[in-house]
Amino acid sequence: MGRLVARRALHAVPVLLVVTFGVFAVAAASPFDPVKAYAGTAALGADQETLDRLRENLGVDRPFTARWWDWLTGAVTGDLGHSAVMRQPVAEVIGERLVWSTLLCAVAFTAAVLLGTLLGVLAARRPGSPTDRTVTSLAYTLEAAPVFWIALLAIWLFALKLDVLPAGGLTDTASEQVTAQQVLRHVLLPAGVLAVSQLPWFTLYVRQGVGDALAEDPVRGARARGLAERTVLLGHALRSGLLPVLTLIGSRVPELITGALLVETVFSWPGIAAATVTAATAVDFPLLAALTTLATAAVLAGNLLADLLYGLTDPRVKLSEM
Repeated sequence: MGRLVARRALHAVPVLLVVTFGVFAVAAASPFDPVKAYAGTAALGADQETLDRLRENLGVDRPFTARWWDWLTGAVTGDLGHSAVMRQPVAEVIGERLVWSTLLCAVAFTAAVLLGTLLGVLAARRPGSPTDRTVTSLAYTLEAAPVFWIALLAIWLFALKLDVLPAGGLTDTASEQVTAQQVLRHVLLPAGVLAVSQLPWFTLYVRQGVGDALAEDPVRGARARGLAERTVLLGHALRSGLLPVLTLIGSRVPELITGALLVETVFSWPGIAAATVTAATAVDFPLLAALTTLATAAVLAGNLLADLLYGLTDPRVKLSEM
C-alpha cells in the first residue's frame, strides 16, 4: 500500500505542474483585465498612466511564465501568494471556505452512497418488477436533470411552498454567530440537492452489480443450501456487487466538485465556489492556481482511494501490482 501511495504521489507531481502552468497560460489569454477587476469602478475614470502603474504594482505586466515560476517556488515553501481581488493571502481565502465546502461534499457524498446502495439493492432483488422499473426510471430522470435546476426546484418546494428549510446561507439572517444547529438546518437542502445529483450513478451501478452477482454460481449455491434471502442478498450478492461501485467513487469526484460549485452558488453557501468565480473573472492568478491545484489534488486522491478500496476488498487484486 505504501509503495502504491508513493508511486501515485510521484506521478501527481508532473500532473500538478502541467495544470498550474495551464491555468496561468489560459488566464493570461483571458479577455478579463485583472487591473480593472482590482480597481473596480475607480478604473472607469483612471488615466492610462495610473492603470499601467497599478498593473506594474500587481505584477501582471510580466510574462505569465515568470509569474507561474514565482508562484510555484513560493507554493513549494507554503506561500500561495496574495489574492489581489480578495485583499488577503490565498491560504486564508481557502482556509476560511474549504471547511464549509468539505462539509457540504462529505454529507452529500455519504447520503448518495448509502441511499444509492439501498435503492440499487431493492431494484436488483426483482429485475423487471414495478420497484425495479420505478427506481431505474427515477435514476435515469435525475441523471438527465441539471443540478442547478434541481436546486431551484428544491428551493421552490421546501423553502417557499412548504417553508420547512432555509433557502440558503450558512446561518439565519438575524444571527450574529454560527451554531451547529443552524449549520445543520442550512446544510440539509444544498447537501440533499448535491446528493440527488450523484444518486443515479450509485443506484444504477449497485443495481447492475448486485443483479450480476445474484446470477453467479456461488449465490445460487447459497440459495440452494436454504440460506435466508436476506443473508444471500446482503452477505453474498451485495459484497460482490459493490466492487464495481468502488471504482465509481474516484470517477465521481470531478462531477462532485463541479456540482458543489453550482450548488454553493445557488444556495449562497460560503464555500470555495464564490472564490473560484471571483478568481476566474478577475484573473487572480495566485488564487486561481491554488484553487485549481486543490481540485486536481482532490481528483487524484479520489482515484487513489478507489484503487486502495478495490485492492483491500477484492482478494484477486494485489496492491503491489497496481
